[in-house]
Amino acid sequence: MKIEILGTGCPKCKMLMQLTQQAVAELNLTAQITKVEDITAIMNYGVMSTPALVINGKVVLAGHLVSVEKIKEFLQTQK
Repeated sequence: MKIEILGTGCPKCKMLMQLTQQAVAELNLTAQITKVEDITAIMNYGVMSTPALVINGKVVLAGHLVSVEKIKEFLQTQK
């Protein structure tokens, strides 16, 4: 599973990274998690507000934070 956190390094972006790492660990998933900070790369996903969560190339969240439980739901439906 490939997971990308889109954001320029703001506190919410950093928090989304932590929450995602926690969700992956709790689900015992094998995943490659990367942080994308390049504005052009972020815009290529069609994301206009960060943070954003991309799972296997699909944007599942943009513009706000959600709970670890919600991230786990995203991860389980994108397997």
